[in-house]
Amino acid sequence: MRYRVRTLGTLAAAGAVGAAAALSSAGALGALNASTTTVREITAPVTTGEPEAAVFARANAPLSIHDIYVRNAPGVVQVTATTQRALGSGFVLDKAGHIVTNYRVVHGASRVEVSFSDQERLPARIVGRDPSTDLAVLQVRVSSRALTPLRLGNSDLVRVGDSVVAIGNPLGEDRSITSGIVSAIERRIYAPNGAPIDHGIRTDTALDHGSSGGPLLNARGQVIGVTSQIQTGGDGNIGIGFAIPVDTVESVVAQLIANGKVFHPFVGVQARAITPGVSALFRLPARSGLLVSRVCADTGAATAGLRGAKRQVTVAGDTWPLGGDIIVAADGVRVGSVDMLRQVVAQKKPGDTVKLTVLRGDKHLALNVKIAVLIAPPHGPAPLGAGSRIGRRPARPTGA
Repeated sequence: MRYRVRTLGTLAAAGAVGAAAALSSAGALGALNASTTTVREITAPVTTGEPEAAVFARANAPLSIHDIYVRNAPGVVQVTATTQRALGSGFVLDKAGHIVTNYRVVHGASRVEVSFSDQERLPARIVGRDPSTDLAVLQVRVSSRALTPLRLGNSDLVRVGDSVVAIGNPLGEDRSITSGIVSAIERRIYAPNGAPIDHGIRTDTALDHGSSGGPLLNARGQVIGVTSQIQTGGDGNIGIGFAIPVDTVESVVAQLIANGKVFHPFVGVQARAITPGVSALFRLPARSGLLVSRVCADTGAATAGLRGAKRQVTVAGDTWPLGGDIIVAADGVRVGSVDMLRQVVAQKKPGDTVKLTVLRGDKHLALNVKIAVLIAPPHGPAPLGAGSRIGRRPARPTGA
């Protein structure tokens, strides 16, 4: 059977049922006066005579699914993008009224509303959106007492086999909960604009349209990811879903709240990794490195003088960019894949430079490339639904 990956995306608002998460009508009328405070779960120091190990074990003991729901459901909301008649999910981040959801839920929307358990829709301000990570932050003006922020976990601690639950509004159903396990970690998924999102969490927890933007929670009721995509066979959900890891969420959300946008370091090239077989086939001067396919105009790579491919050669249905520069190292670190180059660039700030060692013919050149800011890559891996598969590198050049 052939499988395809579908974004959870949004659910058409027409005919959708229900609202989401608990908020009193009186609280909805309150003014926003709290400072931004993200809630993190921290084990308190031991102050009793009870053995420390016992206290720690009890504090970190798993909760029942019912307890997780009772604790977190009041902080899960339904998001309605009224201008595009679409529904999704989200969750309360802090007492300042910030709400995390998917970019795809509010993409193109000029007006957004959030529904709480009293089914009253409240207008929400779009604080910021990032198409490269499929995340967005909204804000509602309500009394801080009426808000239930969800606690954030640590996605680095997630293990295959861990129990997880998802709370959201699948198919418009108000605050539904489903349970499952983490079936894989370190999966690559792709944002709506084609940018890769690394360290994705795969789960067999049942997800469906309208769940997008809701929290994926561990057994202690902490958010470990934001649900984003499902893999399907034919028209049905085969029980494979994907979530954006919470460590990525924290970093992106902090920038969206502070700046309204996210700064992605960018050098401005598209490239393909060289394999030993390709090196031998085309008699390349390097057995590993990156074949530069294209240099984007008005970027640091263009200013530094990097050269793209002069021709494209197709062998057995695979197209290779030839005749351009070959990147073999970045800041002295050998790069055998676009991911390796991205990792070096990711440590930079806009305005910094990265030293690229390139082969041009049989000559080694050192080029200082100024880091630019990428809001949306001009060309990236194929978006989901256009032939890409989770966890597999695209067959065409990838941007960095």
